[in-house]
Amino acid sequence: MAIKGENIISQLVQLIYSSQPFGYDSTTLQTILNDARRCNTRDGISGALVCRHDIYVQLLEGSKEAVHAAYMRISRDDRHVGVKKLVSRPITERFFGEWAMLHDPAISLIWNQQQIKDGNVDLTPQTEIIDMFQSISSRSKLEKFDH
Repeated sequence: MAIKGENIISQLVQLIYSSQPFGYDSTTLQTILNDARRCNTRDGISGALVCRHDIYVQLLEGSKEAVHAAYMRISRDDRHVGVKKLVSRPITERFFGEWAMLHDPAISLIWNQQQIKDGNVDLTPQTEIIDMFQSISSRSKLEKFDH
């Protein structure tokens, strides 16, 4: 599904990053989701956020320029610590075209707390990270997720 106003000529990209929350609580999370949904709708970006108290893993997809600008904005956001790009690739189709920002409360997370603490996120092959989000995308068509 195409995002309204999406320029077919511009190259679609997908970027996945991880970070650690700074001051994680339900209010902070809701503010992040509201900000992401507002900015992403404005910028033609779709995506998903998998999160819990010790990690954020977010997928952004849209035009190369818009996704890069969003990633730079997130990198400067003091609610995130240790922002690391895990995947950056061109795509021909969005996983989350119907979502400005899907919220998955770490149900799909492929790492446990000890693995995150041990740095396994950085060692995980990109294909496994992409597969995690592809699985979320498939489930989002069948289950009720937080819009």
